[in-house]
Amino acid sequence: MEQAMRNFFLFLSKNKPITKMAKKYGLRFGAARFVAGSSIDQAVEVIRELNKQNLVVTIDYLGEFVDNVEEANQMALECVEAVRAIGREKLRSQLSLKLTSMGLDLQEDVVTKNMRMILEEAKIHDVFVTIDMEDYSRCEKTLEIFKTLKSEYDNIGTVIQAYLYRTEKDMEELNAYSPNLRLVKGAYKESSKVAFPEKKDVDENFKKIIKMHMLNGNYTAIATHDDKIIDYTKKLAVEHNIPRDQFEFQMLFGICVERQRELVQEGYKMRVYVPYGTDWYGYFMRRLAERPANVAFVLKGVMKNK
Repeated sequence: MEQAMRNFFLFLSKNKPITKMAKKYGLRFGAARFVAGSSIDQAVEVIRELNKQNLVVTIDYLGEFVDNVEEANQMALECVEAVRAIGREKLRSQLSLKLTSMGLDLQEDVVTKNMRMILEEAKIHDVFVTIDMEDYSRCEKTLEIFKTLKSEYDNIGTVIQAYLYRTEKDMEELNAYSPNLRLVKGAYKESSKVAFPEKKDVDENFKKIIKMHMLNGNYTAIATHDDKIIDYTKKLAVEHNIPRDQFEFQMLFGICVERQRELVQEGYKMRVYVPYGTDWYGYFMRRLAERPANVAFVLKGVMKNK
């Protein structure tokens, strides 16, 4: 039942007509729990409050299904504005973005031009930029662009997904770049030809790549709400004398809030992934797919709006 529900919400996340309708009607029926408003000004207020709780942030201007150069360029300008807001307001925040929103599916010169514009602005304001990983079909292109940009800029990282068979090999190749990586389980529906179908295998591979990256001496962001993975990381750090300034935990805005605060109190760096913008639908559906408890929360919100 749980897997069927997950598949259903992942299917909905890719529905373009519903995405357009969701943009029109705004953040309703529970989505506001996971999305920090539609504008950068609203997001800034959320980040300020999180910073007051000693939580650091990575901000993401949501955007999917970009199908023309003008829209990709506009998305890039929105990211530049987000970087400027971080610098202007002296927020403890980084920036995350998807290459599809920068024009990945259009032309490579479009996406690299937009990325260089963002990274130049981010360098001025000392803001770190993470390239989010998307579905398997875009993995190779994303990593190639990351390698190109990493050879030009220090303030850039990317994301590696534990559920892909190719992940260990990718990390071996990336190690030459001493990369700052966010390690995740993976949130897209993929074929068993390219991804582990069983959760236990994904979990084991997740532990494997966490150990691999941390022991290589690279900065590691462990993005998970799984207490077993968090405990594994803590023990690994103690066993191998890995300093706490070499890694951090990351969680999504609106999920496991008390756990986030506990990690801060324990002395760990805890970064909250804070998305904002009008194009929230695909992101929201994937959050519902990941955690059935989120569905119950949203249903309560629907009933309140009746």
